Amino acid sequence: MSSGATGGAPATAIVPRWEWRTFGDDEAAFADHSPEGVQESDELYVLSARSDASVKVRDELMDVKRLEHVNGDGLEQWRPVLKGRFPLSQGDVGFVLSALGVATPPAIQRSEYSLDELVAEIVGASPELRVVGVHKRREHYKIDGCKAELSRVRTEAGEIGTVAVESEDPELVIATVRRLGFGARRNVNLPRGLKAQLSFGARRFAVIDVGTNSVKFHVGELSADGRWRTVVDRAEVTRLGEGLEAAGALQPEAIERTAAAIAAMSEEAEQQGVEAIAAVGTAGLRIAANSGDFVADVRARSGLEVEVISGEDEARLAYVAATSALGLGSGSLVVFDTGGGSSQFTFGDSERVEERFSVNLGAVRITERFALDGPVTEDAVATALQEIAAELQRLDGRPSPAALVGMGGAVTNLTAVQHALGTYDAEVVQGEGHEHHEHEGDEEDLRATACEKNGPFTKLSPGGARAR
Repeated sequence: MSSGATGGAPATAIVPRWEWRTFGDDEAAFADHSPEGVQESDELYVLSARSDASVKVRDELMDVKRLEHVNGDGLEQWRPVLKGRFPLSQGDVGFVLSALGVATPPAIQRSEYSLDELVAEIVGASPELRVVGVHKRREHYKIDGCKAELSRVRTEAGEIGTVAVESEDPELVIATVRRLGFGARRNVNLPRGLKAQLSFGARRFAVIDVGTNSVKFHVGELSADGRWRTVVDRAEVTRLGEGLEAAGALQPEAIERTAAAIAAMSEEAEQQGVEAIAAVGTAGLRIAANSGDFVADVRARSGLEVEVISGEDEARLAYVAATSALGLGSGSLVVFDTGGGSSQFTFGDSERVEERFSVNLGAVRITERFALDGPVTEDAVATALQEIAAELQRLDGRPSPAALVGMGGAVTNLTAVQHALGTYDAEVVQGEGHEHHEHEGDEEDLRATACEKNGPFTKLSPGGARAR
């Protein structure tokens, strides 16, 4: 406990507590429970763009809690480290700034600070900090030995509900969370939730795209000024659709390695401090008879709900990604996205979508159907090309667009060949242009390489390329 701790009582051991919280209107979960008490309070939170530390003023005390640990279930262990009366000493002000993770702390010029002086001269002097008034109405419950709160939190941005469960025993917390029906929800602490509500500071989000051949993982950071920055962008080849063409169902080994990869990505997203994770599944999960088993397995391992989207939605999202990232300007546009189990085509003009559809044409599906994963004969290639041409008949007779954008493994690998890449480099691949003649002869080179190395570019993450 810092030197600013309140005195007058015998010293007691400070025991950190495990906490879990979610946001939303979830009063129904407490319908079978009666509150032990109701409390209302007005508090000031000091929010940091660099830290999720709990720093607040309540009952005229500066109250600081520090995050000690995050366990495998995503529970957070918090320890109280300061309860200081105002005016705060220089040492306690420095301690608060350290907890908030301020990169360039304002100068501490006074020997002590009142609350008004702290807000005006310290918090107000740092663009990384913000003070916000919070009114809370908290209903307190005791459920299975855990403390639980059903609260309404009101700030200048509006009012939102939140549920919290805490105990010194993390197993009790997670059991109570599941009993209340929140087992699939992510843990979002109050400072992070307030920052999201107020759109303050950098916010991170993750996307996990579960394809037939690979799982793509992206973490993006949204700054307060609305600009995005890539934090993580990678893929892992898990071949979820291996054997799907013949069996009509996902195979146990494929489910196991894909679910394990998703669990690791979910854990990495937590470590990166993301607010939310969107997980989507595409063609392989659309056609597999047991896709529900896979979705349930992922939910049990990581708490994520994989949403299996339609081919049309997949095409629409590819178009949105292309128009958002590449700055294509006006004119007709076609975006195609090649995957392991299907390919999507979207036709439009600038940001307006005119037509979109999906075809059952993907790398894994064609590879397994025509045994293209080893030495390839001329007859096998010819038969595969006939199948591909038949699937692409919907493209016949269409006028050439002003711009053509390709996404997915095929165009990524072609770009890799052109630049002799061994691993994915988004700076090279994203927005790269290709002339029609640039890949003449690549078929023979790739077939020969596949025979020798069985696919050297299988670890490349799908990017986007633009035809000139």
